[in-house]
Amino acid sequence: MSRRGIPRKGRWTFAAGCAALVLSVTAPAALGSTPSATRDFGPTPGPVRISREQIAKEVRPEEVKALGRARAENLARDRIGLRAVDRGYPQPMRNRSLKEHTDSQTATNAAFDPATSGKFAQYIDSPDYGDHVALLPTGKVLLFSFEAVEDSPNKETAPTEVIGRDNAGRAYVWTPPENGTGTGTFKAVPPPVLNMDDGTDEPRPAPIFCAGHSYLPNGMVGIFGGNLGGNHGTGAHLALVFDPWTETWHQQKDMAEGRWYPSVVTGADGRQFITSGHGDIGWGKLSQSIERFPAKNTAVSYDPSATPVDQALDKWPVKAEYSTDYPHLFSLRDGRIYGFGRTYNEQYVFDPQTETEQPLRDRPGGGMRNYGSAVALPNNTPGNGPDSVLILGGDRNDPKTYKFSGGRWTEDSARAFGRTQDDTLIFPDGRLFTVNGGYDIRNYGNGDYNPNADDKWRQTEIRGFDGTWRTGPSQRLPRGYHSNAVILPDGRIMITGDELQEIANNKDIKSGNNGTIEIFEPPYLHQGGERPGLRTVPDGPIGYDTDFQIDTTNSRLARKVVLMAPITSTHSVDTSQRRIELRINARAGNTLDLQSPQSVKDAPPGYYLLYVLDDRGVPSIGRWVQLRPGA
Repeated sequence: MSRRGIPRKGRWTFAAGCAALVLSVTAPAALGSTPSATRDFGPTPGPVRISREQIAKEVRPEEVKALGRARAENLARDRIGLRAVDRGYPQPMRNRSLKEHTDSQTATNAAFDPATSGKFAQYIDSPDYGDHVALLPTGKVLLFSFEAVEDSPNKETAPTEVIGRDNAGRAYVWTPPENGTGTGTFKAVPPPVLNMDDGTDEPRPAPIFCAGHSYLPNGMVGIFGGNLGGNHGTGAHLALVFDPWTETWHQQKDMAEGRWYPSVVTGADGRQFITSGHGDIGWGKLSQSIERFPAKNTAVSYDPSATPVDQALDKWPVKAEYSTDYPHLFSLRDGRIYGFGRTYNEQYVFDPQTETEQPLRDRPGGGMRNYGSAVALPNNTPGNGPDSVLILGGDRNDPKTYKFSGGRWTEDSARAFGRTQDDTLIFPDGRLFTVNGGYDIRNYGNGDYNPNADDKWRQTEIRGFDGTWRTGPSQRLPRGYHSNAVILPDGRIMITGDELQEIANNKDIKSGNNGTIEIFEPPYLHQGGERPGLRTVPDGPIGYDTDFQIDTTNSRLARKVVLMAPITSTHSVDTSQRRIELRINARAGNTLDLQSPQSVKDAPPGYYLLYVLDDRGVPSIGRWVQLRPGA
């Protein structure tokens, strides 16, 4: 959630100077045996008394190691003093910021034609930050994050280092509004209350923020890891399943290792491949083992009515030796799992059949790309799943993109500018869409924890059929770290996340609405004329490499039929997204006879949205189908 290493000397010198000034004005800091600090916020500033016990509790071991005991104690005293006189972030500033963003978005977007660039249509208040999202096969969206410990964007909002009951998760299910009107509805679905292994004996809703997640073949969402608190973020052993049909959580056996910022992908066998994440002793000591859910001796369930409970995980015999968290994972059409680390020379492929690992060629460009997007590129052959991956963001200074295909890297078309914390989606028509992005973690170009951002971070981009990127309309808020985007069944895009920006632009910070959702209508929704209609799809599961039928309102309009895997994402990582074109075998009236994907390697088992597209690339409203081996 937040990475707090040893701060730069200049930053701490400034902070210490401010604190010293505040303390000298209000009262000298008392270093005697005062039992506790006292605060008086009456008309006249009262004393700020700081005890040695408070300082001992506040001192950070890494500062003692780097700066010496005396300097570390001064910094601890400064932090205590600043907290004592801090009055927070004023509501009028939030209001002015939101108005500026709203007005500038309107002015900027007047120059864009919705038919070619799309349109931002709605701005919706949300009770959750949306740091994690998952489109459910019910058409609803699961959002989850954390209970905040601060409401100022100049501070860390998340309970990253908090031990005990205040380090808690939260979750909501959002039902999107229909026909582009209203705000939809939100239902609280808090994670299960657990007594975490942190020595406090303080049960609380499971702290699942900064976990990893992917879909089970029965449409449920597996969530693995989370935050235990302490030492800049310690990994939790949590393994949970969210059932979208009953909207309930179910606890599984704990993972063998704690994981904070892990990656998870569903393989061709329907099992979850879990790796990376900061481990049991805190930030920087990553878990390099590979865990599998469910364990090899447990059958994979394809039944949406059979919720796994208390199922075990097991380990592969090899490791995934990533030195940075949240690697991009993709299950490609050879059945293997490709893992693209953020460090250039940490690229690997994993074989679930043999449980082996081997290195891939280094990514071009060198260095480390921070959190940035990646997508499994659509395969142009009907029935075939993806065999190539495009690595996009992660470097604010480098707009280049890199394609991995056939074991080799090539440089692909560049975007308008480099950005980190971005999200890239595959449209049903096959084009790519980038939204969100920033300068760095909690930084928009004007220093850490300063929400003021260059307006370019708000600009979207679309990669056309010719492979060229073009800039598009601007979103209302800049959204970087913890931002997300999801394609909804009706083809609109839900954009959410980045709690720093959401609280900096909250029109009423006391309202209980902590987050926001923006709705983007892609250009295919602004072509005019009739949209393809989709009346029926199979009620039961569909097998592989088999024919099945769908009914349309006008088969003449149907030029292509595609399957789109739903999106579950966080930290610019989405391991599920893929687009597969289906072969049309025959047409009879308004009925289309289709051929399903060739194998589980092309499309891992689970739920997909089926779209019919016309010759302009305009999609129907998507309908859910389930792919299941042996059906």
